[in-house]
Amino acid sequence: MYSDKVMEHFNNPRNVGQIEDANAVGEVGNAVCGDIIKLYLKIKDDDVIEDIKFKTFGCGAAIATSSMVTELVKGKKINEALQISKNTVAEALDGLPPAKMHCSNLATDALKDAINNYHGSSKSKGDK
Repeated sequence: MYSDKVMEHFNNPRNVGQIEDANAVGEVGNAVCGDIIKLYLKIKDDDVIEDIKFKTFGCGAAIATSSMVTELVKGKKINEALQISKNTVAEALDGLPPAKMHCSNLATDALKDAINNYHGSSKSKGDK
């Protein structure tokens, strides 16, 4: 059912945890399956994502997609991170079962939510 890469990220998830001084946080959930993903980003002034961590309450696919998203965006600029789609995440994991594709949506949605929150807080800092 799951690829070896999904199982590897589920059994050994990368970048689990919380960044205490994160300057971007995104959280999304799926009411149908109960999965909740929270992403913490530390973004430098040059828009490079210096660090990223996650906490996920959910199934193995939700944990694996969260882990993969952190690996895909760490060290990238914000505009590069925004190019990552649900298909990018699924392909990086060598595929997901069709019934679990919503999990890759959650991971990318949490990333976009965090970046939107970062832009909102950066804008409000500039308005001061």
